[in-house]
Amino acid sequence: MVSVEDRSKRILESTLKIQSPFELDRTLCLYSPQDNVDSLKHPRIAEWLQFIQNEYQPKLPSARRHVLLFMPCTKTKPYPFSTEHMAINQRLLDEGFRPTKRTYLPQELQARLEPPFSPEVLNLSPLANDSGTVLHRMVISEPMAVVPYEHIVEYRGKPSPAVAYDDPGLFENRGNAVSPWRADSTAVQVTATRWKWGDEERRHYVMMHNEMARILADVVARIGHHYSDIISWVAPGLTHRSFVLSRGERAAHRVTSLRKVGSRRLELIGANDHLAAGQKIACLPMPDDCKLAVQRLSQRLGIDISKATAIYARGGANATPLALPELLDVLVKRLASNHLDVEESRKYGSLVS
Repeated sequence: MVSVEDRSKRILESTLKIQSPFELDRTLCLYSPQDNVDSLKHPRIAEWLQFIQNEYQPKLPSARRHVLLFMPCTKTKPYPFSTEHMAINQRLLDEGFRPTKRTYLPQELQARLEPPFSPEVLNLSPLANDSGTVLHRMVISEPMAVVPYEHIVEYRGKPSPAVAYDDPGLFENRGNAVSPWRADSTAVQVTATRWKWGDEERRHYVMMHNEMARILADVVARIGHHYSDIISWVAPGLTHRSFVLSRGERAAHRVTSLRKVGSRRLELIGANDHLAAGQKIACLPMPDDCKLAVQRLSQRLGIDISKATAIYARGGANATPLALPELLDVLVKRLASNHLDVEESRKYGSLVS
């Protein structure tokens, strides 16, 4: 039998993911799909979901074109201090985007930045460039569904839960997304450190997945008219991408559409299943973009494909492939596209050839 002490050990690991001056809320450590579903009734999460679904409105500077960019949540909190977000944001700065307000993460975090990162990677305001594009960043996150960059630290004059939680509980392949101390745990231990989900983990995964997708769609449906393009920059094959994709898009992205629970097959419903045609979220990079990125990475480093694949999997710097320059080229080209280019890319897929 697994004891509550095992959860206490996990919590100690979780505290290391929260960067000072922020602190972990120990009631927001969500280690399994069951924990995730329960968190929807947690006071801090329930209040956040009410805010983001019913009250939140973006405050954007005037521009010729507004783009909404969804980025993935990260184990490091706050998100912009993660290696992944810093690399993405630095590339945007290098491409001519600049913050529109002086809204930064705390000075303590700015002081810990190391080269080659500019202090502006920790700016939370929308970004703008000289061509008239304003880029508004949000994060796809469980259990909060959507976190606008400007509300990563605070909202409604109070601390945001986005800097106080740890949620590895929806990533089955990691082998530790379980809460074996729970009475409803059906996970099976296969090694000293790895577990296999049972029916209750899979069932709660579908419940949480579909609820996050519904809330994401609700937010986009309500505020999407502010933007001429809506993009999600999320890793292929992971849960964040599955939150977005419609049933008709899943095969092209190699993302499953069903989870088997006992004798039943439960459908995974993405935000794009709920959204009207003109509001759907474009999901990048495409699988072919990723394949091409590995080839280009091998050429840049002068190594064979197998070694390039290993570097690609680690993101080159303990991040994810989304932070690699070869993949960020895809995002940069999309952001530089005019409306016609965007519509064509939706029809034919990859923008990078």
